[in-house]
Amino acid sequence: MLEMKYKTKKDIEIQLHDFRILFAYHSNKIENNNTNYDDVYEIFENDKVIDYTGDLRTLFEIQNQKECYEYLLNNIIKKEKISIPLIKKVHELLTKGTYDETRYHKGERPGEFKKNDYIVGIREVGSSSENVEKDLSELIDEINETDSTDFLTIVSYFHARFENIHPFADGNGRVGRTLMNYYLMINNIKPLIIYDEDKRKYYNCLNTYNENEDIEPLKKFIVYSQDKTWSTKNKTMQKLKAFL
Repeated sequence: MLEMKYKTKKDIEIQLHDFRILFAYHSNKIENNNTNYDDVYEIFENDKVIDYTGDLRTLFEIQNQKECYEYLLNNIIKKEKISIPLIKKVHELLTKGTYDETRYHKGERPGEFKKNDYIVGIREVGSSSENVEKDLSELIDEINETDSTDFLTIVSYFHARFENIHPFADGNGRVGRTLMNYYLMINNIKPLIIYDEDKRKYYNCLNTYNENEDIEPLKKFIVYSQDKTWSTKNKTMQKLKAFL
């Protein structure tokens, strides 16, 4: 477990300056192959993209990552616990402007739990729309009330269960990965990047939980991802910047 030390918002910003860009790039890339590192870098560093020719949804998703990161900084300093309102706010920030017309016609909105049921895997995991808030509230109570300090086990369980509940019509992966890191940081643990090239391993770990509620593979993957994030971060950043 890699500890993170901070007292002020500035402390966090310094430590996560490169991380925030790589996290946004990979978290979006996992589910949207149109995500381009150059665009992520320009939005985070310069708040604009010049001569953009991609689709607008991808651009919104990148800008949303930046706004969500900036919003959560103060909450991390206050060590605000995960709650239903916080989860809804993170979802609203990460998905605004990205819901397609089909979802809108079904009444789905950023920042609101799903109003319809969706097939989200071969075993159709996901709480029914009427049970989402109850199931999520029970999960939040579990992680907030535990006396355990085994934060990697706790966050592995939280992430697996959150994705299993699948509380929103879209954006569950991005929200879940953001909340996972948020939980680690409010407990003074360094966040992590799930790299796009590792997404098959990641999905397999989540599927293992869906099938038999075994979180050990996901916990091992999270430890691996955390080590990879902080041991190769500088090298990865330099490699990606070479394309700028």
